[in-house]
Amino acid sequence: MTYVGNDGAVPELKLIVCDQYGGSDYYVKLRRDEDSSEDGGCLELGELSEPSTPRIRRAFFCKWIKFFFLFVALAGLAIVFIKWVGPFSMDKGIIPIINWERSTFSTPVLGLLLFITVALFPTFLIPSSPSMWVAGMTFGYGYGFLLIMSAVIIGMSLPYLIGSLFYHKIQEVMDNHPKKASVIRLAGEGGWFEQFRAVALIRISPFPYIAYNYCAVATNVKYGPYILGSILGMVPDVLVAIYTGILIKTLADASGEHHALSAQQIIFNVLGFAATVATTIICTIFAKRRLKTMPIEDESLLQMQMG
Repeated sequence: MTYVGNDGAVPELKLIVCDQYGGSDYYVKLRRDEDSSEDGGCLELGELSEPSTPRIRRAFFCKWIKFFFLFVALAGLAIVFIKWVGPFSMDKGIIPIINWERSTFSTPVLGLLLFITVALFPTFLIPSSPSMWVAGMTFGYGYGFLLIMSAVIIGMSLPYLIGSLFYHKIQEVMDNHPKKASVIRLAGEGGWFEQFRAVALIRISPFPYIAYNYCAVATNVKYGPYILGSILGMVPDVLVAIYTGILIKTLADASGEHHALSAQQIIFNVLGFAATVATTIICTIFAKRRLKTMPIEDESLLQMQMG
């Protein structure tokens, strides 16, 4: 859009701020004005109409329709896995491992081994999810959750302390990947609560668990908000791992005894699997959106994230 001034046609820029439903709340108009200085301009702030109620309802309805179809699709995948894929993989690989584990280790010894692997594997960049599955299979939600969370605290603390010895080297790696680093640098900004909230959201988001253990110290986040935010953010992942272990054990027992699951067991496991995955996806999406809306105080980081 342009308007005519003393010096001819001058471009007029209008910035419209929209909400998540597409409605415009405010606009900012930048243009040159006659009364302004030679190098200056004027800035006008105006208010546009609020988004209509039918549009908001439509967007809300469409969102829940998407969640419904996602849930149905996950339930269908769970049925296929439980009915056909699960029994085949159980007979060929998982049942022999479970039988070897039960015949070789007592429950206390197995618990100690699982604790050690969950606590130390992340330090050596080795995934610890299989150990969490076994903990869920062996100890269930109660003792399994306590065992895993206590080991996870050590597994997140050791890389943080070791990473402090390579602080400048980690900083160089983060500088070479500015877009990804701009997200985790949020954890080092603000006060105690802001750091705690950022760490928890990063843990819930799909950012690699092992990588963040080492990178966190280079963001200057304090250990207190780091470990407490990590504990809170890891709870969904731990519960999913325990449920996965329990589901594997259920399928292995049914396959080992050569009998099919009852209709009630199939429905329960299908709904549980679909609900678990859907909840994980929703939490991840929420965490990513919250991270995007969190302010970045460092202007250089903002430029890197937008670049």
